[in-house]
Amino acid sequence: MDEKAPSGRLPERDRPWVMRTYAGHSSATATNALFRRNLAKGQTGLSVAFDLPTQTGYDPDHELAAGEVGRVGVPVAHLGDMRALFEGIPLAEMNTSMTINAPAMWLLGLYGTVAAEQGAELSRCAGTTQNDIIKEYLSRGTHIFPPAASLRLTADVIAYTLREMPKWNPVNICSYHLQEAGATPVQEVGFALATAVAVLDAVRDSGQVPAERMGDVVQRISFFINAGVRFVEEIAKMRAFGALWDEITRDRYGVENAKQRRFRYGVQVNSLGLTEAQPENNIQRIVLEMLGVTLSRDARARAVQLPAWNEALGLPRPWDQQWSLRMQQVLAYESDLLEYPDLFEGSHVMTALVDDLVAGARVELEKVLEMGGVVTAVETGYLKSALVASLADRRRRMEAGTDVVVGVNRFTETEPSPLTAAGAEAIEQVDPAVEAAATTAVREWRAGRDAAAVDAALARLRADAATTTNLMPATLECVRAGVTTGEWAGALRQVFGEYRAPTGLSGAAGAGGDAGLGAVRERVAATARELGSGRLRLLVGKPGLDGHSNGAEQIAVRARDAGFEVVYQGIRLTAGQIVAAAVEEDVDLVGLSVLSGSHLAAVPAVLDGLRAAGRADLPVVVGGIIPAADAEALRAAGVARVFTPKDFALTGIIDDLVTVIRESNGLS
Repeated sequence: MDEKAPSGRLPERDRPWVMRTYAGHSSATATNALFRRNLAKGQTGLSVAFDLPTQTGYDPDHELAAGEVGRVGVPVAHLGDMRALFEGIPLAEMNTSMTINAPAMWLLGLYGTVAAEQGAELSRCAGTTQNDIIKEYLSRGTHIFPPAASLRLTADVIAYTLREMPKWNPVNICSYHLQEAGATPVQEVGFALATAVAVLDAVRDSGQVPAERMGDVVQRISFFINAGVRFVEEIAKMRAFGALWDEITRDRYGVENAKQRRFRYGVQVNSLGLTEAQPENNIQRIVLEMLGVTLSRDARARAVQLPAWNEALGLPRPWDQQWSLRMQQVLAYESDLLEYPDLFEGSHVMTALVDDLVAGARVELEKVLEMGGVVTAVETGYLKSALVASLADRRRRMEAGTDVVVGVNRFTETEPSPLTAAGAEAIEQVDPAVEAAATTAVREWRAGRDAAAVDAALARLRADAATTTNLMPATLECVRAGVTTGEWAGALRQVFGEYRAPTGLSGAAGAGGDAGLGAVRERVAATARELGSGRLRLLVGKPGLDGHSNGAEQIAVRARDAGFEVVYQGIRLTAGQIVAAAVEEDVDLVGLSVLSGSHLAAVPAVLDGLRAAGRADLPVVVGGIIPAADAEALRAAGVARVFTPKDFALTGIIDDLVTVIRESNGLS
């Protein structure tokens, strides 16, 4: 226990956590300028957001990258892009977090090469590669390779950094997106720790790390946590995480040093809990969520990044990010929080809540381990089904009003918000010319390389991938030869193959006591009879690289409960694949879900494809984070309905889908 000053304060004020903003868009040059501005405002670490093509291993000129380049992050296609991203930023002095998973090895290779070019000693470089592939199969959808091959890449990165970059966190076990996908606190802790066990087992079993160095591995494993608005429960969750992590690393891996067993985590508070309706309410949500990971000194976050108030509307502007940074600074520097020992030590309420979470999470963890571990739990669909069912239950409580969301399902009366009066100017706009520039640039980069060196590097990568050799040396050779992101991932696709994760719909629960669902079910059946078909058929499509499938899955579950036959083939589909499925399955309606901001490119591509296939009559609806002006443009292009996050009542949406089908078929 810390020695306390007579007043109960700490003898010396605690050092604040690392303060970050999650940033990146348009191009490496534009993002570099944004980094510099944020650092000048007092940000103490970098958190790099990569665009979806980079996250999924495609170059900007790939078909699937259309409309996605530079939208939700910065495109990094090769070493030149990484140089531009960090130009003038001394990496040896900077704590840099990179939210990258399937190609984490590749981005770390680019980062390390640029750091060395700057003259930095890799042993001094500090930061994090997220590198947690398991949650990608369950929530974000930016996986590339099958689970076993992906864990091999993770283990290789850990072994490499242990030797060459001892201050680097090579993996950031990420429960953040599990909560967004529906996980209860118990599931979040249990499933995340099951992932951590899989990672540590993979490292241990690879033979690359001596048993006596597992403590060194454990102390570099960090976690990335989601903090929701129920901040008392979130405080307990963090303390439960710490207690179980200490137990697992001591008992399963024999780590005796308590300092090495310490639970280390960074946090991003809950972005998907932010609302489009009355977005000014998001400010207090963000502040309360920040308290959940800072109030408890014994379980305080090592790094915090906050979303901006307008993330439910679109891409935040630099001013919006500054506002979120200032929230952290006010708490850390103006308040007295860092002057005191743990505020909850000895609290009977907190102790009981933590004990309950520990007991429940231990049950979930043991269940996963008994079925063979987290890889088996992914491949059988158990984890995905559990999350879809939990999210469906959460949605039902919200629709019923049991869970209150201020401004959405209660207290909806409102004055016009001056924050959104500027319309499209209230969010950052990505210039459409960015994609064309990136496409031209990557082709010029390829044309300027030594083709023989590129071919040799890729051949070595494929050869090493077919063995158990650590793939980091071959990856670094690819970096130096000028290989692109798409080429590196493409070479490994040839060896490992690609993976389509289970959708989780088969195990999802029904809508239970939804009073309005019976009437909608009758409308569905009546419409099917009038059209002379057995059942109405709905195709739910995820065009492009956007892998956030939670909303699409919940629509699919509720539509199925209402009597629709639902065709859902998962994420990452081309417009051609969606059109082909619509025609082959003879559906009555196509529903597209796009949350990445690429709707103005992805949706017209599907509409054009349907016209070319002779199905211009087939109605199309769209859901996503879509500004009002863009929604008007989509409707003008022929979209029948546009749904955004403010449309939270799923049964009402399904009822509207029936209306769309009736209108398109001339039924009254």
